[in-house]
Amino acid sequence: MGIVNVTPDSFSDGGRYADVDAAVFHGVRLVEEGAAILDVGGESTRPNAAPVAADEEKGRVLPVVAALARRVATPISIDTTKARVAAAAIEAGASIVNDVWGFQRDPDMARVVAATGAAAVLMHNRATVDPELDIVADMLAFLSRSIETALAAGVAEDKLWVDPGFGFGKTPEQNLVAVRRLGALKALGRPVLLGVSRKSTIGRITGQPAAADRLAGSIAAGLAGVAAGADVLRVHDVAPHVQALKVWRAIEEGRI
Repeated sequence: MGIVNVTPDSFSDGGRYADVDAAVFHGVRLVEEGAAILDVGGESTRPNAAPVAADEEKGRVLPVVAALARRVATPISIDTTKARVAAAAIEAGASIVNDVWGFQRDPDMARVVAATGAAAVLMHNRATVDPELDIVADMLAFLSRSIETALAAGVAEDKLWVDPGFGFGKTPEQNLVAVRRLGALKALGRPVLLGVSRKSTIGRITGQPAAADRLAGSIAAGLAGVAAGADVLRVHDVAPHVQALKVWRAIEEGRI
């Protein structure tokens, strides 16, 4: 899953693709590099980011989603917590909703996904960090509630993915546990998406304060996640991850 941030304040690429033409060019390039999905977002989810009104968020993402839907056959995901934005993006050409609050923030989100037939990524999140928490148990409980909410609204179970929420409401140590114990989420019976790319925990481990300098650490964390059970990696740098995965799989399978 290649990331297309249409935001002026992303932690990683802060406004680099806020212009529609730049965002579309970037999305097309990610597909050419091997992205199987594009994830378009118009509101930064970094800690302490300023909230964005639904109309402003729609103004950012809808032209990009519509243009990409015309340019590529790759499925497009809309990264949003707002049902109004999700509905408009699906109408514009998105077919996946990536909700970092797992249907537990906007009460209308599950209904919109069900009504449109879209797929959805349900991510674990917490409003506060609790270092004493059994993070795996919390992820399982939270995501079980998210799945129940989705099914009750009429979303087909085979349309749902889950995400441990690396970097969201967790200590750095809990983030590492979330990757190492990723296989525990398989008990939920749904594919697992993992987003570790360029995040601050990687910077803390490697001593790299700039997000753009965390590629090697991101690849290492992503491969650890795949080994632990991740089905999809959400990344900024598609080509290097594709190359790393090809080599990793060749070694695992013993063939080129």
